[in-house]
Amino acid sequence: MGPMRAAHRFALELADAGILESVTTVVAELYGSLALTGTGHGTDRAILLGLGGEEAATIDPATIEPKLAAIRNTGTLLLLGRHPILFRETEHFLFHRNQMFPPGAVTQHPNGMRFTAFGAQGNVLQTSTYFSVGGGFIVADAEGAGVSPVKLTATLRYPFRSAAELLEMASRDGLAIWELMLRNECALRSETEVRVGILHIWEVMQACMDRGIATEGILPGGLGVRRRAPRLAERLHEKERGGKSSGDPLAPLDWVTVYAMAVNEENASGGRVVTAPTNGAAGVIPAVARYYVNFCNASDVSGILRFFLTSAAIGVLYKENASISGAEVGCQGEVGVACSMAAGGLTAALGGTNGEVEHAAEIAMEHNLGMTCDPIGGLVQIPCIERNAMGAVKAVHACRIAMNETEEHKVSLDQVIKTMYQTGLDMQSRYKETSLAGLALNVIEC
Repeated sequence: MGPMRAAHRFALELADAGILESVTTVVAELYGSLALTGTGHGTDRAILLGLGGEEAATIDPATIEPKLAAIRNTGTLLLLGRHPILFRETEHFLFHRNQMFPPGAVTQHPNGMRFTAFGAQGNVLQTSTYFSVGGGFIVADAEGAGVSPVKLTATLRYPFRSAAELLEMASRDGLAIWELMLRNECALRSETEVRVGILHIWEVMQACMDRGIATEGILPGGLGVRRRAPRLAERLHEKERGGKSSGDPLAPLDWVTVYAMAVNEENASGGRVVTAPTNGAAGVIPAVARYYVNFCNASDVSGILRFFLTSAAIGVLYKENASISGAEVGCQGEVGVACSMAAGGLTAALGGTNGEVEHAAEIAMEHNLGMTCDPIGGLVQIPCIERNAMGAVKAVHACRIAMNETEEHKVSLDQVIKTMYQTGLDMQSRYKETSLAGLALNVIEC
């Protein structure tokens, strides 16, 4: 999503500068993690679509393959869907696998890309450097990776930067965390719009899970990984029909596994997912939310709203104080953050206190610290799909621990977020979404 947005933004900048019709070709250069895992992650496909004017939230997944085939068969790309340029991937996609950052870049993030537009005489019309900083967020080089990619047009009522501040503000005004977040969101849009928007996200997540459970086949990319969610779901249904699961108190966790894997199998096949907090970790939060709906007593729409608003508050803390980029801090920043968000969200949905929410989020990340990002072949398949299932189950467990203990605990959420970031910075780069170590190195690709 980040590279697609960057490519789209570059094309829009060409149009805004009045030079779109003067462009004859564009060269896209990828660096660091994007270069090493770009093909497996579909970065090349995303950039082609972004230059063509497509956006992840609106494109029909069924049209993706025909659009890509048209570009590749004709060697012609329609910039913003209207201006034809020459584009041959062997010439105009450059993967700098031995170079971590674009030359001269001020920002130092391992997901760098540079676009250069050329005119009829081979002259450079415009060049721009962007960084994909996790969760679909991008920043231009001049903006710096530490700059918030969201431009706020209103003053938030509760501008917290730490969990301690969040808890203090909520306690001072007698609010649950989800209520505080709702008031912040209402600084930007009406409460009705906020609620409708959250429920739309939930609808998209549910549709993704349902597609993943219903769709069989082999995932693309060459590893020959078979979709497992449909068969797992059918086996669980068989057990239920035969009454074999009625005496198994852990049977709901089997469904959590199915839900999470279904989403990430959709992600691995290029289907529509909700970035929460990243595409690679997109299965955790939907799986835990559906666990709440299907297996928790007295679940309702209000609980779903509490779940997502609280999860969002926790996600903000990681985005502001650490990272959600696997290329920067490893998978602890993706599945680990998703697990932490889901644990806190589930606690809130079940009526937990603010202290229990903070404790659950802390527990969840504490037991994901140090997790590497080492996808085999650069594909978001092994170990990513199962890792989402494990993250979802951990989130449920963290919630249960927090709600069955007192609110007092030794390690705070702020401390564990700081620790996660420091651990990620200390981690060798070959363990951070480069496919140069770990499982990616020690498991032979078939």
